[in-house]
Amino acid sequence: MSAIDDRERLIAALDVPSADAARALAERLGDAVRFYKIGLELFTAGGYFELLAWLRARGARVFADLKLYDIPETVRRAAANLRASGASFLTVHAERSIMEAAARDKGALKILAVTVLTSFDERSIAEMGYVGSVEDLVLKRARAALESGCDGVIASGLEAPKIKAVFGDRLLVVVPGVRPAGAPAQDQKRIVDVAQAFANGADYIVVGRPIRDAADPRAAAEAIQSTIATVSKD
Repeated sequence: MSAIDDRERLIAALDVPSADAARALAERLGDAVRFYKIGLELFTAGGYFELLAWLRARGARVFADLKLYDIPETVRRAAANLRASGASFLTVHAERSIMEAAARDKGALKILAVTVLTSFDERSIAEMGYVGSVEDLVLKRARAALESGCDGVIASGLEAPKIKAVFGDRLLVVVPGVRPAGAPAQDQKRIVDVAQAFANGADYIVVGRPIRDAADPRAAAEAIQSTIATVSKD
């Protein structure tokens, strides 16, 4: 595994309806989590940037999962605005002109390209007009992300081994759709468990509902951290 603080490899998704609910969950998690994802649900709820600043003031890192997709100049300006927020990661869709625009003025902000959503399968991409496998499309978009100046990709743990085999440490691999062993997939279609994600080459994992909906979210997060610590020693 690459030289990343093991306690930062878990990114907890604050997929809750309000900034107040996000603060309450973060306070429950305490030092069990050092990295948070805040996405579109919170962006539309109000107080997004105040929440981002609050998390940063607590010493946490922040992943702005906004999946930008617009004309390149608009994306460039949005990414340039966000770089001053203190966020560590920003997502954009893996279309070449969009990725190039986001990377142009990113500064220290790391741009992650969304390859294929983990809720999609081969039927889904066929309906979008793509002929080929999910893995082929993920690798094609990962190559374009690297060539466009992105820092990493969002991809399922099923494609992570091939991404690392082809690109090595030139691209960060952030894996969403991670579930503890035996947990239900729900609306995710391409999932792995925590140990498998890192065995397959993930640099970071994003975990939402298994933490958020647990009877004891802090204990759920600490259990994941324990698995990460064990995997990192192998």
